[in-house]
Amino acid sequence: MIIYGVALLAICTLAGVILGDLLGALLGVQSNVGGVGIAMILLICARLWTHRSGGMSKECELGVGFWGAMYIPVVVAMAAQQNVVTALHGGPVALIAAVGSVLLCGVTIAAISRTNKGAPLPALESEIAPAAAPAVAPAGGR
Repeated sequence: MIIYGVALLAICTLAGVILGDLLGALLGVQSNVGGVGIAMILLICARLWTHRSGGMSKECELGVGFWGAMYIPVVVAMAAQQNVVTALHGGPVALIAAVGSVLLCGVTIAAISRTNKGAPLPALESEIAPAAAPAVAPAGGR
């Protein structure tokens, strides 16, 4: 049921916000630090744990899968609430962290694509044996 997905999403979001606030307090910053990312990681881990432990019915799995797919727009909406201008005026740390994370992701994707070549895709049926030409009705339907 979708309601189980909503409950799991709500629990993970609340836990992520609380942990992000605690992390911000530990770092001496008066804002949430990484709460949305922590919430997303918690949602993924909770879904995998409940799936492996067999505690998820088919309906529950569909609900959690639905809200797992909907989580990206939720992350975008939550991130839009943060005050980016204040973060940039606070110092160059935000800009360095943003550029560093983009570069790290790019290097990681490049390394994965170079090391894992994978198997080629199977040939399409049309390439194996050409199909007979379909019958075409003349223009005007006569």
